Amino acid sequence: MAELNEAVLRDPVRLAAVGTARRRWPAAPPPMDAIARLAARLLDGTMAAITLVDDVQEHFAGIHDLPKELVGEGRASLTYSVCKYVVSLNQPVWSSDLLAEAAVDLREHPLVREFGVRSFAGVPLRDTAGQQPVGSLTVLDTVARPWPVEQLTTLTEVAALLRAADQTAGPDAVDGLDTAALLDSVQEAFLAIDPDGIVVGFNQAAHRLFGYTAEQVCGRHLDASLMPGYDGQPIDLALGRLFEAAPRRPVLRSLTMRHRDGHRLPVRASLSVVRSAAGALACVFLTDLSEQDAAEQLADRHSSFLTALLDSLSVGVIACDETGRVVLVNRALQQVLGWRDEAPLPADYPAALGDSLRYADLRPMPWRQTPLMRAFRGEQVVDADVITILPGHRTRRFSATAQPIVGASGARLGAVSVAHEVTALRRAERFRLCHQEVDQALRATGSPAEAAPEILRAVTSALGWPCAELFLIDDTTADLRPVGHYDATGTTGDGFFGHTPLCGQGITGRVWDSGQPSWIPDIAGLEQQTPHERERIRICLERGIRTVLAVPVKEGDTLLGVLTCYAGSPEFHEDLLTVLLDGVAAQIGVHVALRRSEQFARQLTRAQDDFIDLVGHELRTPLTSIAANATLLAEESAAFDTDHQHMIEVVGRNTAVVQRIVDTLLDLAGLESGQVPLRVERVDLARIVTDAVTAAGPRPIDTDLPGHVPVDGDPARLRQVVDDLLANAITYSPPDGRIQIRLHVHDQLAELSIADHGIGIPDAEHERALDRFYRGSNVRHHGISGSGLGLSLAHAIVRRHHGTVTLDDNHPTGTIVRVRLPQHAAGS
Repeated sequence: MAELNEAVLRDPVRLAAVGTARRRWPAAPPPMDAIARLAARLLDGTMAAITLVDDVQEHFAGIHDLPKELVGEGRASLTYSVCKYVVSLNQPVWSSDLLAEAAVDLREHPLVREFGVRSFAGVPLRDTAGQQPVGSLTVLDTVARPWPVEQLTTLTEVAALLRAADQTAGPDAVDGLDTAALLDSVQEAFLAIDPDGIVVGFNQAAHRLFGYTAEQVCGRHLDASLMPGYDGQPIDLALGRLFEAAPRRPVLRSLTMRHRDGHRLPVRASLSVVRSAAGALACVFLTDLSEQDAAEQLADRHSSFLTALLDSLSVGVIACDETGRVVLVNRALQQVLGWRDEAPLPADYPAALGDSLRYADLRPMPWRQTPLMRAFRGEQVVDADVITILPGHRTRRFSATAQPIVGASGARLGAVSVAHEVTALRRAERFRLCHQEVDQALRATGSPAEAAPEILRAVTSALGWPCAELFLIDDTTADLRPVGHYDATGTTGDGFFGHTPLCGQGITGRVWDSGQPSWIPDIAGLEQQTPHERERIRICLERGIRTVLAVPVKEGDTLLGVLTCYAGSPEFHEDLLTVLLDGVAAQIGVHVALRRSEQFARQLTRAQDDFIDLVGHELRTPLTSIAANATLLAEESAAFDTDHQHMIEVVGRNTAVVQRIVDTLLDLAGLESGQVPLRVERVDLARIVTDAVTAAGPRPIDTDLPGHVPVDGDPARLRQVVDDLLANAITYSPPDGRIQIRLHVHDQLAELSIADHGIGIPDAEHERALDRFYRGSNVRHHGISGSGLGLSLAHAIVRRHHGTVTLDDNHPTGTIVRVRLPQHAAGS
C-alpha cells in the first residue's frame, strides 16, 4: 500500500545524503539511462526512472521513455512523483492498478490523469552506508498489471548495481588491498578457476556452503571435489566456451555441485572472465538455491494440494488476479460450463461465456456485474442468484458468494467467488407458491376442467418447463380424457395436445395402467414399441420436448386422472420432481373427490327427500286404513282363538311403530323446511327437564338442576328434545348404568348435558350421528333396534330454537350430549 511519510522526506540526514548522491552519480559509471532501460526491459515495462528525491522535487538521474513534458528540466515537483512513496516507506512499493486503489491521491494522481500511467513498481536507492533512502529505481506501465515477487527481486538486484556509483575513492585507494581478505568478507561463495579447470581461489563462504576447506579444493580439478553438474555436459567444455567468449558482463547459470557429505546442492552461478598477471581466470560467485528449491517444491505441493482440493469440491470456484483476469476455474465449474477437465482457460474468459449467465428474471448478466467482478471492485457479495443457460444443457440456478482477496499490506490481489447449485432448493420454494396458486384456482372454479389452465400454468412456472396437460377419468365411460393444458410456447396445430391416451401405451397411458409415476429423462433414447408411441415421440421431438414426467391423480387408492409435464431439455432430480408433482396431483385429486362426494351427497339428499315424500303421501293413507282395521279386529278379538288374537296384536303393534316412524319423518321434514311452526313462549327449562326425568320411570338418574331457567321456546318441542335424548341414553346404557343430567346458565346461554355410561359413539362418527337414519357402527353390532331418527329430530328442533347439539365421549365409556339454547332466542 503506497503511503506518504512527510517526516522521512524532510529528514535533514537523508537530505544531506541526497545532496551527496546528486554530486557524485551523474559522473559515475555505469550510465544511469542504460540501467533505467535495463530495468524496464527486465520487468517488461514501458517506462523507468532513477530518481533522487528531496523534500520538494525529484531529480532524474536516469530515464527511459518518460514523457518529455515530465523530465524536460531534469526534475519534477513531488506532486508528479510516485517515487516519494518508495523513499517515504524505505521499502519496495507497487500498485497493480492505480485506478483501483482505495486512496484518492493515487486514483487521481497526475501521472494517471495527464500521462496515462496505470501501474508502477519501485525499490529504494540508499546511500553508501545503506541506511538513508535517497531515491528510487521505478518501472512504470500504461496498463494495469501484476508485479510478481520475481520481478521485484530483479528490480532490487538492479538497484544494487547503483551502490557502486556512490563511491568516492581515488585510483590509489586500492593499493595494498588484501584480495584474499576481501573475498573472505563476501557473503557469497567464490571460486576462481583457470582454463584447465583447476581451482585457484576458494573463499570462506564457499567453505561454509560446500564443507570443503580451501586446502582440499585449491590446486585440484573441479571434478575432484565439487563435481559440477551442468545439463549433463563435461564441465571442461562449458569452461572452454566461457574462456572463448570472455563476456564483459557476468553470465548467470543454474547448476548443481557436490557437498562434502555427498548430496547435490542447487546453485546459481554468476560467471565472468578476468585478466590477471597469471592469465585469464574464471570468477564464479555462487548462490545457494536449496531454500528456494525447497520453497518452490513446497509451493508446487501446495499448488497441487490446492488444485486437488478445489477439484474435489462439489461447488464451483472461480478466481481472478489483481488485474481482473480469470486465473482459476475448478472442475465442478468447468463441468457446469460444459468444458473438458483438461481444457485450458480461454484467453478471453468473458467472451467464452457469451450470454450464458442470467439474473433471476432471466435477463442476461453482463460480466462486470457477475459476483466475481463485483468482488474484484471491493464488494462483499452474499447469496447472489445466478442462472446458467447453455445450449443442450438444462437450466441451472446457483447461489454465489464472492469477496476480494487482500494481501497482508492491504493491496488487493484479486477476488474469488464460490457458487453452489440451488436449482432443486429454489424449485421446491417455487412449488410452495405453486400449491397456493393451485388451491386458489380450484376454489375459484366450479370444476377441475375449468381450473386446469391456471393449475397447469402454475405448475409449468414452478418447474420452468414449457408444457403440461391434465387428464381425468370419465365417470360414465371410465376412459382417460384430456380436460385442459397449458403451453408457454404458443405453438398450435401440431396435434401435441388433446390426444386420447391408450391404456398401457405411452407415458400417460402407462401411468393410467399402473397408477405409478413415470419419468423419461430423454425421450430421444426411448425404445419405440407401438405405432401410438412412435407417433407421440415424433410429435414431442418436433416440438423440442426431451424430458417427460407423468404422475397419477389419486384420492386414496382410487385413480382419478394423470398429470403430464414436458421439458425442453434433459432434466435430472427425478425423485424431487416426482415428489413435488405428486403434491400438486394430490391437491387436484382431493378436489375432484370432494366435488364427486358433494354431487353424491346432493343425490343422496334428493333420494332421502323423495323417500320422505313417498312415505308421507304413499304410505300414510294405507297405514291409517291398516291401523283402523287392526283396531276393529282387536275389539272383536274375543271371537277368535288364541293364535289369531296374538296375530291381531302383532299387526296392531307393528302398525303403530311404522306410523310413529312416518309421523317422525314428516315432522322432521316439516321442521327442516320451516313448514311446521313453533309456539314460542317464555318457559322454565328446569321444569321441563324435571318433568321428563319423572316420566322416565324408576331408572337411576342423577340431576344437577337450578331452581329456574327461563328460555324463549316451544314447551312441547323442548320436552320432545329432552324425552328423546333421555330415552336414547336409557336405551344404550346397561340396566344398572346411571345417567347424569346437568343444567346451568352462562352468558345468557342455557346448557343441558345428558351423560350415560353406555356403549358410546365412535369419535369419527360424532357429527354423522345427527344425520337422518344414521346409526353408529357399534350400535348395529349390538343388535339394538331403532330408526336413527331420534337425534336427528332433536337436532332439528334445537336448530329451530337457534341452539346447537354436540356429542362428546364420556370416559371411560358412554356419551355426553350437550344442548345449548339462547335464553332470548327469536321465535321462528
